[in-house]
Amino acid sequence: MSDLKDKLYRELELKVITVVEGINVDPHIFKHLDLGRRFQEEIHGAFEMDHETHVGIKFPAGFTSPHGLNFPFRWNRNSAYGLSYEKGQYFLTHKKETLFPVTFLDRPKYYGLTTSDGTPMSNIATYLQDGVLAICYSNECALKETGQDCKYCNINATHDTYAEKEGISWKYPKQIGETVAAAYREGGRHLTITGGFVPERREVEYYLDVADAIKEHTGLQDFNGTACIGAPHDLSVIDKYKEAGYRTIATNIEIWDKNIFKAICPGKDQQCGGYDNWVKTLEYEAQVFGRGRVRSNIVAGLEPKQSILEGIEYLASKGVICFANAWCPNPGSELEGHRSPEAAWHFDLYKKIAAIFRKNGFTHEQLYDCMAAPNTVVHDIYRIEDELLPVFQKKAA
Repeated sequence: MSDLKDKLYRELELKVITVVEGINVDPHIFKHLDLGRRFQEEIHGAFEMDHETHVGIKFPAGFTSPHGLNFPFRWNRNSAYGLSYEKGQYFLTHKKETLFPVTFLDRPKYYGLTTSDGTPMSNIATYLQDGVLAICYSNECALKETGQDCKYCNINATHDTYAEKEGISWKYPKQIGETVAAAYREGGRHLTITGGFVPERREVEYYLDVADAIKEHTGLQDFNGTACIGAPHDLSVIDKYKEAGYRTIATNIEIWDKNIFKAICPGKDQQCGGYDNWVKTLEYEAQVFGRGRVRSNIVAGLEPKQSILEGIEYLASKGVICFANAWCPNPGSELEGHRSPEAAWHFDLYKKIAAIFRKNGFTHEQLYDCMAAPNTVVHDIYRIEDELLPVFQKKAA
């Protein structure tokens, strides 16, 4: 198995590189791909994660490497990495040298369905593979009204660019309930409810209504949902999310260094009781939901690595699983045009995060249940080390 693991780690390193540096393609290459019917297309439910906008141009959501790792697709015309097409097969390339063949992600069946009011279900819940749905109920953030947007974030710019053209808007509880039911009939088993910043009272009331709608349409009391919320002034409202049926909860602190947090996330700092309240919220959530059932995230690349690791170590000691996914200088954000650290910096960080999680006893099941995206690099490290990928079963057979 050691040889197989070595191959997987080489593919995983390329995954980190292509996420950070993107993939350079002429969009016409996808004329050979049955995109939007057989293969899953990218949908702008929240953020533009490509390095530039592409209104009217469809890109695939991602692809799979030969040994079964899922790569997200990130378009960047300045990248040395690309895709080629030859005799019915697509290949990942580096400086036009072929690296390996790729298989694009299948489009879920519910993407072809509509809710009872005629809204495409693909616009309600994004499929993130492995049975995971992400539902961004609001594809814009109220912080733009006060000029306090997080400086790395482009949710409002993405809304202004794509929402009208792609028919994406506010999601209503009934739409979500119907869509989750359809996706769960197809094998869905985890979802995250998230969105742009909204006033605290409106947020909790909305999440409770959504939970009721999901339970009504799926028939499930435990629908394995994560409520992604801002830090509330009144911590007692956190109990309401658990009572409503959410299995896990997420509060994304984004930056661990207190001073950098104030500079990069002015709205989160000024509207939610300040940095200390974000930390207190996470600690209280772990008391309410239990160890390994609370998630946070740090935008990796905006502060020193040691600061990130200190935050992850501290939160892990409190029972909080804090990821640190690579910062993409999103188009439309205030930091557009900046650069994320090199891929090697991020890969080293991911391996150190996985080690912290292991030391604190977090399991892959806990990572799966509380994270919106099931195919982060840390997830992949767990899958490789614990031999959870299908390729290991094939090898054993």
